[in-house]
Amino acid sequence: MRSAGCSAAAGPVLLALLLVLLVPGGGATKTGVGPVTCGSVLKLLNTQHRVRLHSHDIKYGSGSGQQSVTGVEASDDANSYWRIRGGPEGGCPRGSPVRCGQAVRLTHVLTGKNLHTHHFLSPLSSNQEVSAFGEDGEGDDLDLWTVRCSGQHWEREAAVRFQHVGTSVFLSVTGEQYGSPIRGQHEVHGMPSANTHNTWKAMEGIFIKPGAELSAGHDEL
Repeated sequence: MRSAGCSAAAGPVLLALLLVLLVPGGGATKTGVGPVTCGSVLKLLNTQHRVRLHSHDIKYGSGSGQQSVTGVEASDDANSYWRIRGGPEGGCPRGSPVRCGQAVRLTHVLTGKNLHTHHFLSPLSSNQEVSAFGEDGEGDDLDLWTVRCSGQHWEREAAVRFQHVGTSVFLSVTGEQYGSPIRGQHEVHGMPSANTHNTWKAMEGIFIKPGAELSAGHDEL
């Protein structure tokens, strides 16, 4: 891994500012049950290995060399927040419940890069590498993930899977852990089949209430 010199101390302050900008006005809740909605900012827990989806300004030392994506056990790390967005053509208005089978982008809040995968081998397990890619929330068509769940919508209390649109792999964790400089963090990768290693649950976050109207000057998120 190659560190790009991100200041961890600035993380919580920057996150607070970003949340104010990304979730304007009312129409949001931090707790409770209900559907996950477009525009919400949340953490995702792998239910098998109990780690949260995470990224940071540290690049892979092999494979694509893009920003690394890992799993962390800590629940209070600001680098584990992701924003739920539609594809480049929209289709995910702020406050609308995310449908089972809908394709979304997951944008890392603190770095502005999208959850991404491609045909590189992951460094520890040799599964498919998962990275964070793009600038200011804009990447390419390999940033799209289909939400696989039961019922009509992605519910906060339900376990779901994320299947990559371009390569069909599932977002997964199988327990491999990195050494320095991110000692103890878990590898996140893509696997070709649905199994117990690729179920995720929405955890801490700011959830836009279903039906919340767009604030003036704000388009789809």
